[in-house]
Amino acid sequence: MSAESGAERPEAQRSQRSFAGNVAFGAGMLLVLATATLGAFAAVALLGRAADTAPLSGLVPDDGHNALVVGGIAVGGLTGLMLPVILFGMVRGNEDTPRVGPGAAARKMLAVLVFDVWLLVVALLVTQLGWFLPAQATTVVAVFAVGFSWMPLAMLPWERFGLGDVFAKRRGSAASRQTE
Repeated sequence: MSAESGAERPEAQRSQRSFAGNVAFGAGMLLVLATATLGAFAAVALLGRAADTAPLSGLVPDDGHNALVVGGIAVGGLTGLMLPVILFGMVRGNEDTPRVGPGAAARKMLAVLVFDVWLLVVALLVTQLGWFLPAQATTVVAVFAVGFSWMPLAMLPWERFGLGDVFAKRRGSAASRQTE
């Protein structure tokens, strides 16, 4: 316990948000949630149409169709979530979090695109279980497979691929706190 009384301790300064700042934050959150939701609906519609017509019709069995829907929700939701966040990062910044430059934004979008392709490949692999399993079991497997498919990508050494700055903000802030 400290020998100081409560009156002698310096108060931590809290930054106050203005009403306009709160409204802007709320509008930004609504925009991000709307784009994530609309992106998920759009991806499901596009993948459903592709599975029903020529491009994927022979590849996706009837009992595996729901796995493709799960993959579409993940792909559309992720893209719809990350696109406005990256664009907001390009126009908004302060001394703690500087603006995202065009090159860094392009690398971040490339990382999102690579992850989207990864999710689609995982979803297409799970759809193949529809040849052996009923639709409900294939859907359950798809939820877990697509939901946890990010784990191998999280373990990759992104710095070796030149994409270290995509995740450097989070890792760099933790590393700088450890050195202090």
